[in-house]
Amino acid sequence: MVLILSILLILVILGISEWGWRKGWLRGELGRKFIHITVGTFVAFWPFFISWNQIRLLSLAFLVAVIIAHYFNIFHAIDSVQRPTYGQLFFAAVVGLLTFATHSKGIYAAALLQMSLADGFAALVGTYLGRDSKYFLLGHTKSVAGTAAFLATSLVILIGYSMFSTLGLPIIVVIWAALAATALENLLAFGLDNLLIPLFVAAVLVSF
Repeated sequence: MVLILSILLILVILGISEWGWRKGWLRGELGRKFIHITVGTFVAFWPFFISWNQIRLLSLAFLVAVIIAHYFNIFHAIDSVQRPTYGQLFFAAVVGLLTFATHSKGIYAAALLQMSLADGFAALVGTYLGRDSKYFLLGHTKSVAGTAAFLATSLVILIGYSMFSTLGLPIIVVIWAALAATALENLLAFGLDNLLIPLFVAAVLVSF
């Protein structure tokens, strides 16, 4: 029952995004990141109410659905940004791959929130507030405002994880992990940050 409700909720979010795209207020980066933030944040807490195997199956189904949706151009908000990116594919894949990296519900959530919230807020802040602070790195455009938003959100997520974890994390580890994740976000292109940042953060947290 919970599994079915989870699928239905994602379909509702996708339906809202499509309606918003057609109305004209969920287009471009805003449309993509609306899905990115809402779905990603919801999925981050899946381990608390469905099994690891169910998450893996949903990840595979999600991956197939993304490919079909892209091929038939079903959900316009997802593909409304013209730059080359495979972020939505890596998004679907990492949901399942993280279940092999950790069986800690807290680590899974913290790692996936780096993708949904930190990366999502960075893109939105960079798009709407970072026009005067742009810089170019390895052929793609970034902004100081967007990078600062990623770092701040990453820190909040890791501090939150540390506070609620039974072991906690040294503050130097929290700062180092957030800085490293921010560096990866700057260096990776074509949506690879959606895949590698959660796996990197999970690996750091597992090691502690």
